[in-house]
Amino acid sequence: MDSLWVILTVITLLVLLALTVGVTFLRRGSSRSTSAPTLPPTQERGESTSTLPSAKDAQRRGANTYQAAPASTIDFSKVAEPQQHVPVKDLPTETAAGGSAAADEVVVDEVIVDEVVVDEVVLDEPTVEGVVVEDAPGAQGTADQSVLATAATDTAELRADQAARAPAVEKPESAVGRMGRLRGRLARSNSAIGKTLLSLLAKGELSDADWEEVEDVLLGADLGASATTELVDRLRSRVAVEGTPTPEQLHDWLHTELLTLVDPSMDRRIAATRVGDRPAVLMVVGVNGTGKTTTVGKLARVLVAQDKQPVLGAADTFRAAAADQLQTWGARVGVPTVRSDKEGADPAAVAFDAVKEGNEQHADVVLIDTAGRLHNKVGLMDELRKVKRVVEKQSPIDECLLVLDATTGQNGMQQARIFSEAVDVTGVVLTKLDGTAKGGIVVLVQRELGVPVKLVGLGEGPDDLAPFDPSAFVDAVLN
Repeated sequence: MDSLWVILTVITLLVLLALTVGVTFLRRGSSRSTSAPTLPPTQERGESTSTLPSAKDAQRRGANTYQAAPASTIDFSKVAEPQQHVPVKDLPTETAAGGSAAADEVVVDEVIVDEVVVDEVVLDEPTVEGVVVEDAPGAQGTADQSVLATAATDTAELRADQAARAPAVEKPESAVGRMGRLRGRLARSNSAIGKTLLSLLAKGELSDADWEEVEDVLLGADLGASATTELVDRLRSRVAVEGTPTPEQLHDWLHTELLTLVDPSMDRRIAATRVGDRPAVLMVVGVNGTGKTTTVGKLARVLVAQDKQPVLGAADTFRAAAADQLQTWGARVGVPTVRSDKEGADPAAVAFDAVKEGNEQHADVVLIDTAGRLHNKVGLMDELRKVKRVVEKQSPIDECLLVLDATTGQNGMQQARIFSEAVDVTGVVLTKLDGTAKGGIVVLVQRELGVPVKLVGLGEGPDDLAPFDPSAFVDAVLN
């Protein structure tokens, strides 16, 4: 029994000893946490510096009027070292309960350090946010301006590239005096009227057989029966009255009589001037192979040389390359072309759109090219009439030019008459006049159709289309 009490006593003492030791270590740990300031991780490593005000300065200025003190460098490696602390059991009673003045000052410093760190973060954030909020609208405007500037630059570069790729716009030569070329070109073609006729009439006194030969020459030159008879009768009368002429007199007689047959009094002007508030409308017709599309292109050059502003209408929708050909002609002189890329499109619709475009662009004249067709094809001739009717719903047709191949001679008179009846031809264009010895076709056409020859083709060059000049034509024929 006594041994049991001894064991219980020993156990009790050991428990009390353990409790005493535990309380002692607990108080020492609490004392260390109270005296050592808590530093940010970066300060413990000594990697950065901070600006710290003193506790007295903070108290003097007040918490609400705090301003950051001038920057100073603190060596945190020293601050981080643990301080010497008085054990809790050695402190006075008031220190253990509420802390001494020195302990209070340390606590205040700890609070100030925490506040400075927080204040620095708080003070920095508004500055960053202010920059973002203030610059956002300007930045967006700058971005928009940058996008617009880039788009404008790209557009300018695209237009410059297109201009570089586009064919250069040509300046056609003036049409004045072009008929002078015909003299040399007819000389190379051995003009029947010029050389043969003069040689016959220069014989002196002419017999009836000689005059018959003169008639044959004139008929062979496509002058026509009525015009031939009229010319021979006049020449015989002059010879009878004035006697045998000298070569110079004979030349003058022929020039006068031929010029009378060509009739210089006919109005050969092209209707290519605006009528009121609308452009003039000019339609070109003819059979296949006479050169209508080329004539329209060359006529555009003549008008541009006269400072006119034409618009081209590619109403020949049957020939595969007609629209492309006409557009090429227009592009060379900067003239727009209205066309349809659909094969077999309605030519009347294209012609209508061309006139509409001419109105919108305030053009001087609209030139409408039509498909070639044989005069004996009733359906095709009806289609040509339809084109004319549709165009006239929007604007009157001021000029209708019939294109004839001068080399066909009298064989083309029947087709010319049918075209004239179908669409009211107002003038004739004679192509390939430089390649024929039958210059009398001019007189024949005018007498048969009752309309003037207004334009003649002198060659294959782009400027080889000339306004017809009766006097220059007679000079070229006789020389």
